[in-house]
Parts: sequence; structure tokens; C-alpha cells
Amino acid sequence: MDDAFAKLPVAVLSLNPAVDITYEIPRLIADQKVHALKSRYDPGGNGINVGRGLKRLGVQACTFCVVAGEIGRFLRHQLDAQLDQVSYLEVDGETRINGTILESVTGAQFEVSGVGPNVSTTQWESLLDRFVTHCGDGLGIITGSLQRSLPTDLYAEAVRRVRATGGRAVVDSHDELLRHAIDAQPFLIKPNRFELETLIGRSLIDERDIVREARDLQEQGVTWVCVSLGSEGALLVTPSSVLKGEAPSVPVVSSVGAGDSMVAGMAALLAQGASAEDALREGIACSAATVMQPGTELFDQATVNRLRGEVKVTRLRNSQC
Repeated sequence: MDDAFAKLPVAVLSLNPAVDITYEIPRLIADQKVHALKSRYDPGGNGINVGRGLKRLGVQACTFCVVAGEIGRFLRHQLDAQLDQVSYLEVDGETRINGTILESVTGAQFEVSGVGPNVSTTQWESLLDRFVTHCGDGLGIITGSLQRSLPTDLYAEAVRRVRATGGRAVVDSHDELLRHAIDAQPFLIKPNRFELETLIGRSLIDERDIVREARDLQEQGVTWVCVSLGSEGALLVTPSSVLKGEAPSVPVVSSVGAGDSMVAGMAALLAQGASAEDALREGIACSAATVMQPGTELFDQATVNRLRGEVKVTRLRNSQC
């Protein structure tokens, strides 16, 4: 383990956090009121989930997020109880509310993302300054959606500024946000298969196809490309290797937060100077432990410890990819 890298700071950027409400119901019925069997409230948004995951893994990280209105105050109350260090930017309006509905009869999952408050250029630049300053030469994790008022190249600017301070940028986003961020050459991106297909505009047939596209992204300046594959695990393409991690078989209660948990697991090991194999294994273990939880609840450390040994990581040969 690289002791110098292990001491570097970790910063998480969350410009559009939310309060997540999850309802478990028997089944949705059109035009009829359905009474929930269970309901829960969790702090949400991709960056918030990554911050919560890092906390559970014992990583001292600072989460930088936007809050607004009464919902924002409720979110702050939740975050102050669950995170060690949060830097808030308060704006006008209301923090968004996201809804998840789980059908117990069919196993179907429905998700609706709310609309966040407007953030001015001056405001987001202020929060970005704080994020980059804290990140320094450590890890800067940039993830999630943006308010409609913000430019789609904002994440690219964040990546450039993290790199300018000697840090490593980790990006987990999609569509134009991801496309622009790639142009800025982040250290790690983690699209899922669908997001990568959307990015390149075509279907990916097999693992060789995925690796080929990952190598193309590396030629554009991305160092590590991790493509999550749901129950099939994930592929991690580094400059020197292609790693396939197989996910353990677990009961799936809710997939919300699984991708964020993978990012948290990988980032936690990167911050400790661990190998690519161990980082991928930790990410998959955290993701698998999260899908076993209800609503937007994340993994617990005991389950991650148990599943870690069940994650098989294989180094693929050139003939396989």
C-alpha cells in the first residue's frame, strides 16, 4: 500500500442532492389509491450516497452539496447524523424529493426523480472552489445529475480543476455530462452498460465489445474505465490489464444506490493505495450488499466483509478481450 496516497484527502461533489422517499406496496393500480406496506426516508442523490458509503467504509471524506428550503433543512438534519464532514451551499427554492415504489407482488421497481432548485453561476463556482481546494492532490468524486440551470460542461470544468491541483477525478454520470467530462480526461469513469451504449450510440454485444470501447475511451485520456454489468459484476479496464469481477448471488430487494456503492467501494480502496483487483472486488462487494437493502438504504460493513471473499476477480487475456 502506498502510505503517501493513503493519507490524501477525498472530496465528493453533490450539486443536486435529494430526500428519497420509498414506498413498498402490493401493486400499483391505475386511478386507485394504494396504501403502503412500508415507507422510509433517506438522504439521496448519487454524490450523497457515495459520501454515505465512504463513511461506512471508514474513509474520511468531505461531501459538498446544495440545499434549499424546508426539504433542504430536513436533508441537512439527516446528513449531519450520517456524515462526518459536509460543506453546504444554501440557495433559494426547495431541495428535490425523489420517489421509489417497490411492488411486492411483481418485484417491479419504479423511480421518479424530482426537480432541484436553481443554482446561479456564482453559487456553483463558489462550491466548486471549496470542493477543489479540499480535494487537493487526492480524490475528487464527481457524480449525479445537475439542475437544469447549470451548464452540461460543468463536470468537465470540475475534472480539469481537480487535475490542475494534482488530484484524481472520479466521474460517475451519463449522457452529455459524461461526454463532456471525458473530454477533460478524468482518472476513472464508471458507466453501466446502458450508459456506455447511450454514450457511443450503439449496442454492446459482448465483453470484447465493451473492452474495445473502454480502450477507445482510454485513447481519449481516461485512465481507468469500469463498466458495471448488474448481476454479472463489472469489467475494469486499466492501461495494463482487463479485469472481470463476478458478483456474488444475493437476494435483490432494491437496486437503488448500487452503482453509487460501487463507486464508494472502489474510491475507498484507491484512497488506500490498493491494487486495481482489490478496488474492483470492494466495489462489487459494496454494490451486492446494497441491493439486499430496502429502499435507498446502503450496504452495512458486516455484509460487505462477508461478500468480499465471494467476489471472483479474473485477469482476462488478450484472446478473451
